Amino acid sequence: MNNEPKKEHNWLQKLVGEWTYESGTTMEPDKPGDKWVGTESVRSIGGLWTLAEGQGEMPGGGNMTSITTLGFDTQKNRFVGTVIVSMMNYLWIYESGALDADEKMLTLEAEGPSMADDGKMAKYKDVIEFKSDDHRVMTSYVMKDDGMWQQFMATDYRRRK
Repeated sequence: MNNEPKKEHNWLQKLVGEWTYESGTTMEPDKPGDKWVGTESVRSIGGLWTLAEGQGEMPGGGNMTSITTLGFDTQKNRFVGTVIVSMMNYLWIYESGALDADEKMLTLEAEGPSMADDGKMAKYKDVIEFKSDDHRVMTSYVMKDDGMWQQFMATDYRRRK
């Protein structure tokens, strides 16, 4: 088994470090969304995976912890990963992910419980875009019934100096 890091694994290493973030919802265009802040610590596992642990406050009070794993599966030829969040009992699995042509944005896709709380599943995507080595933005989308993607959250990360 060849475990030498590929260019995709190397791209993920840009995530490694200590970050602060500000996040907010954007569900309704005419209403201000909720905002919250936190920190994220990302480490490399063997140069092939990243593990990110986030800590933050939630709108309305309470704390949140998240753990995200990301890697590149050379057998499937795509990025994969998982996300768990302390206030959800669902294991989010990134089944498919790819870099854009400029290798500045990574789009990850998952399926999860619908935000409409109707017992149905929905398609989601997270887009991680590096604005610079010390600044990245993750924008989250849900697929609406008409097949169009609707943004519902954006998180702005800054590397701690």
